[in-house]
Amino acid sequence: MALNELPPTEPKRIFKQDKNPLQKLAKKLGQSELISLLVLVVAISSFSGFTAGAVVGGVLYQQVSTLLTQVGFELPERTIQERVIEKEYIPQTTQEQKIINVVESVSPAVVSIIITKDVPIIEQFFVDPFEGFFGGRSRFQIPQFRQQGIERREVGGGSGFIVSPDGLIITNKHVVLDDEAEYTVFTTDGNSFTARVLAKDPLQDLAVLKIDQESIIDADGNLTRVPFVSVVLGDSDILKIGQTVITIGNALAEFRNTVSVGVISGLGRTITASGSGNFVETIENVIQTDAAINKGNSGGPLLNLAGEVIGINTATVLDAQNIGFAIPVNRAARDIKQVMELGKIVYPFLGVRYVEIIEAVAQEENLSVTHGVWIKSGPDGKAAVVPGSAAEAAGIVAGDIILEINGERIDKENSLANILQQYNPDEEVVLKVLRDSEEHIFSVKLDERSE
Repeated sequence: MALNELPPTEPKRIFKQDKNPLQKLAKKLGQSELISLLVLVVAISSFSGFTAGAVVGGVLYQQVSTLLTQVGFELPERTIQERVIEKEYIPQTTQEQKIINVVESVSPAVVSIIITKDVPIIEQFFVDPFEGFFGGRSRFQIPQFRQQGIERREVGGGSGFIVSPDGLIITNKHVVLDDEAEYTVFTTDGNSFTARVLAKDPLQDLAVLKIDQESIIDADGNLTRVPFVSVVLGDSDILKIGQTVITIGNALAEFRNTVSVGVISGLGRTITASGSGNFVETIENVIQTDAAINKGNSGGPLLNLAGEVIGINTATVLDAQNIGFAIPVNRAARDIKQVMELGKIVYPFLGVRYVEIIEAVAQEENLSVTHGVWIKSGPDGKAAVVPGSAAEAAGIVAGDIILEINGERIDKENSLANILQQYNPDEEVVLKVLRDSEEHIFSVKLDERSE
């Protein structure tokens, strides 16, 4: 039945009995007819213009939808898309979450080291060199300087990290180089501690400091010491180029616990580092990284994604971007153990001055080998073999070439200094020595070299 075929009396009865005539209409129409009506509604909306069509179509759609529901016809359920706003940021990758976890767990063990020192107060004043010559003061004034007492001033800063619950700290030697300065350690919770320098590594840019634990009275009335949060030391012998690393440190001695992320860019590098106080040192077998190591980051930890310390940040190339270096942590572990057991850092001492032999040196000096070290006095004229040393006692003389130590070949990839660091004072080692084109074997009991 079409809409215009309704009996002439029906509309009056519908409007009289029902507020909504479409409800009565739904009872008379079948489902297929109502669907046709819905199509007609859509068509009307389309031809009614954008604004008017939207209004008319929306109203009619609601009416027809209600009627179809009343007669048992179910319209497809509309999907309402809701915008979900995250109240808390969720890391997007596993690696990102690991970095966050490392920073949160290790930061309490990373410290800022502030250097303070008594420095003179310099005052500028002016003198008149011609005063009195012309019956008074002249226009000429020459600046002069004089000291007006001293004041304690912050003169620098660096980073470090706590390696034991009782307050042992590892940092760079160049951070605590000045014996006349005082060093204050600040932890992330804002506490400050006066630090004592226990030992400085004579061969590497490492030093060990100590801060004292706070004491509290527990529930039983006993005085107990509060342990410090300390780091976990990893293994720097298993590092891979491309491995993700994290640095934390006191950047520019101003922005404490600054975090940067990068990768291991190289291994086994040799660098010559310089710093304040005429500090110059050649450091072998260091880690290269592109993680930002800024001034003040010196002494801070280089970490892997497991939160383990794998290096100690030590230097950066000023004329480059993101070329920094860290000392492998296994070397620092040796220092920590010695300080705990001996109270100092010691190295074995052979007692020779030498030139590393490479192909160019061998050709220039007409040597028969291209590896080892050639025992020779330096340009300062000092003896090639130190008087009273282990080398002299064993019979080593100038002109000898040491080829091996305990069967380990000496070459540019494995230096004499590197090999000796594997041993302790008073240990006996066997040297293979080339003398007058003949190989000889010498047993040497190593001396002790300390700071």
